[in-house]
Amino acid sequence: MSRFNTDGLAALDPRHAGGPPVVYDAATRERILREFRRTPDREQDGTATWSLTTLQRALRRAPDGLPAVSTWTILQTLWDAGYTWQKNRTWCHTGTVVRRRKTGAVTVTDPDATPKKR
Repeated sequence: MSRFNTDGLAALDPRHAGGPPVVYDAATRERILREFRRTPDREQDGTATWSLTTLQRALRRAPDGLPAVSTWTILQTLWDAGYTWQKNRTWCHTGTVVRRRKTGAVTVTDPDATPKKR
């Protein structure tokens, strides 16, 4: 009650609820996503598609990278951004699929993918 009296309606916003402190802020998560969206270089990164470990290795080696980032943090960041790991060993957006039609390939997006996920 006293927090509501001092903070007003801001007291109703969820806060960190225990556990270890949050280490990676929004800027760091955006750095992970920016590296993920970059097409990997076969010579420099040693891969044609990102896996968690190759992405971790690239982030740790980068001059503005994250020297202690874990694969778990990368996985959580990608899940929060709406990416899922597929059986063909690629990452794709949740709710987006390429369908074959007589006229050619068509990208179909499910507008309810995010509400279904939660």
